[in-house]
Amino acid sequence: MTRTPRRALLAVAGITALAAGLTACGGDSLEKSGRGDSSTRPGQETLVVGSASFTESKVLAEIYAALLKDAGYSTSIQTVDARELYEPQLEKGAIDVVPEYAATLTEFLNKKQNGKDAPQVASADAEATLKELRKLAEPRGLKVLDAGRAVDQNAFAVTAEFAKEHGLKTLSDLGKSKEKVRLAAGDECRQRPFCQPGLEKTYGIDVAGITPLEVGSPQAKQAVKDGKAQLLLTTTTDATLEQFGLVLLEDDKKLQNSDNVLPVVNAKKAGSQKIADALAKLNHVLTTADLTELNKKVDAQRLKPADVAQQYLKEKKLLTK
Repeated sequence: MTRTPRRALLAVAGITALAAGLTACGGDSLEKSGRGDSSTRPGQETLVVGSASFTESKVLAEIYAALLKDAGYSTSIQTVDARELYEPQLEKGAIDVVPEYAATLTEFLNKKQNGKDAPQVASADAEATLKELRKLAEPRGLKVLDAGRAVDQNAFAVTAEFAKEHGLKTLSDLGKSKEKVRLAAGDECRQRPFCQPGLEKTYGIDVAGITPLEVGSPQAKQAVKDGKAQLLLTTTTDATLEQFGLVLLEDDKKLQNSDNVLPVVNAKKAGSQKIADALAKLNHVLTTADLTELNKKVDAQRLKPADVAQQYLKEKKLLTK
């Protein structure tokens, strides 16, 4: 699975140095994916859709490109590993639109503008986070479009057997159970406010220790499945939990920030109402469960992101052509 370990640490850390992962190193140039219709007819505007290099972003970029093409634009997709690389390109207009995550981008821009030790302004309140994001984005020439219902944020999972044995549906249930748990997560989890300290303070969960494995990786999931750890740090759209017999526990006290999926565009080149309306179609239908299923089709079933995107758009009747 390519996406989960790459995004999960970003929200845990509260700093968003990389969009695709703390271990990935992006090149200096943009990589064209070769997807989309980049030919331009007379009077037709071309838009470049940016994508980070993990599965979910690739699928969302394909969906955005298809919706924009359906609205009459010529589109191409460019894939870039790191947010430090694609965000400046978005500001310059070399990229016109990217799929983003509200809280993650908010803190990236917050620390870019105010320094790495700037107080956090993103929160579990989706509306408040979106307001803060727009305040940070607009001076940079970026327009943040409306967020949808789909959310991809940090999440914690246990085996279905462990959940049944202790009557667990929420993280509060785990805290009340007084069970000691080892947590399969990165070493950073010991200090991060949304990881071990947050679990202990917000939920009263007794974290006996950390099994240091890459976030949401197959090795981390296997460790929980085998009982070497009892709790897994992953994300809400993890597509392979079921394969390991794992289930998510609800973050019922909203420890995690609101990372709703939304489009961010270059205001000058792609800030029109027509573009906003075309992309807003997705907000009415896309859910967190949908994102999980889309990821599964690519990561588990090995389908191409472009094919998965087209199938979804047709199923939801979002294309007019």
